[in-house]
Amino acid sequence: MRSEPGATRPDPEGAAVTGLPSDAAVADLADVFGLLGDPGRMRILLALLGGPLRVGELSERSGLSPSATSHALRLLRSHRVVEVRREGRTASYALADAHVRDFLELGLAHVGHTVLVHHVDPAAEPCDPPEHP
Repeated sequence: MRSEPGATRPDPEGAAVTGLPSDAAVADLADVFGLLGDPGRMRILLALLGGPLRVGELSERSGLSPSATSHALRLLRSHRVVEVRREGRTASYALADAHVRDFLELGLAHVGHTVLVHHVDPAAEPCDPPEHP
């Protein structure tokens, strides 16, 4: 069987021969990044860096209503970013795993680097990247 020039074919693990992940993996990653693009959900995740919290605590720390917090947690759970921990009738939420924690910590380090090295205010409106000499 011949393939078109420049075409990719999946390997048994689902990654394209070009080295890119499968289309499903790319779509899932884009969905996760989309979830992380919401400031309220990001505040929830950053609060969870300190350890598991209940919905009421997350609502208070994130500034979201309890209803909006619950909705955000449902979305984050559906993409395996957070997990629920039940003890009797009490439920608390935690970061799903070390990968999520690492990603958040790297993001915070990147924001700090941007401020320190490039003198960019992260609260400022997005603009063109600084010119490098």
